[in-house]
Amino acid sequence: MGLKNKVLLDIYWSLIMLYVLLSVICSVTVSVIIKIAKKNGANYLHLIVWNYPVAALATVLFLNPGSTNVSLALLPWGLYIALAILLPVIFLCIAYSIQYSGIVKTEIAQRLSLFLPLMAAFFIFHEEISLAKIIGIGVGVLAILLTIGWGKGKTSLANGKWGYAIAVFIGMGVIDILFKKIATYTNVPYVFSMLVVFILAMLVAFSLLFYNMSIRKQHIDYKVILWGILLGGFNFGNILFYMKAHGALSTSPSAVFTGMNIGVILVGAIVGVYIFKEQLSKYNKIGLLLAVLSVLIIAFS
Repeated sequence: MGLKNKVLLDIYWSLIMLYVLLSVICSVTVSVIIKIAKKNGANYLHLIVWNYPVAALATVLFLNPGSTNVSLALLPWGLYIALAILLPVIFLCIAYSIQYSGIVKTEIAQRLSLFLPLMAAFFIFHEEISLAKIIGIGVGVLAILLTIGWGKGKTSLANGKWGYAIAVFIGMGVIDILFKKIATYTNVPYVFSMLVVFILAMLVAFSLLFYNMSIRKQHIDYKVILWGILLGGFNFGNILFYMKAHGALSTSPSAVFTGMNIGVILVGAIVGVYIFKEQLSKYNKIGLLLAVLSVLIIAFS
C-alpha cells in the first residue's frame, strides 16, 4: 500500500509540474510569436486584437463560466472597464518592449510586477507583510533597475525605449491588483468575471482597430489574423494551465508561484539569448540572477 501511495503521489506531482511547464512554455511562446510576427510585417494592434475573441471563446469552452443570478447593476463595472482598457494597452506595451528591450527584459518586467500587488496589500489593504517579503521586493526593484536600465544601443537610457518595459512592470502589477479585487466579489463567479473582462477588452481592441482603419486608413493583413489567433491560443493556454496547477496544488500555492515565475524568467532568457541573439550586459546578467533570487525570497518568506 505504501509503494502504491508513493507511485500515486509521484504521478500527482508530475502532473502538477507538467501544468507549470506547459504554462511556462505558453507564456514564453506568446513573446516568441510577437517577435516573429513583427519580423513578418505584422502591425501590433492588428495582431493583438484577435487575442480577445480567442480568449473569450476558450473561456466558455474550457473554464465553464456558467451564469450568475446577480443583477448586472451590482457587478463591479468600474473594475471591469479599467481592466478592459488596460489589457490591450499593456499588451501593446509588451509588444513594443519585446521589440526594443527584448524577450529577456520584458519577461522579467512581467514576472517582477508581482511586487505591486504585495505593496498594495500592505499600503492599501493594510495587510501584514514580513521583513523577508520587504527584502524580496527590494531585491526585485534592484533587479528591474539592473535589467532594464543599463543596456546598450537601442535599449539605452538615452533613447527612452526602456519606458515600455517600465510600463509593462507597472501595468501588469495594476492588472494583477484589479483581478485580485474582482476575486473579492464572492457572489460573482471569478471565471464569469474573466469572461466579461475579455469581452469588454475585445470591444476596446476592436474600437482601436476601427479607429486606425477609418482615420489612419490602415488595412487588415489577413495573415495577421492567423498570427493573432495563434497568439490568443497560447496566451489562454498560459492562463488555463496556471489555473490548473493552482487548482491541483491549492494547499501550496508558493510552489506553483515559484515554478511559474522562475521558469518564465529562465526559459525566456534562454530563448532570448540563444535563439534571438539578444545581448545582455554584465548588469543585465546580475539583474537576471537577482530576479530569480527575489522570486525565491518572496515565495518562501
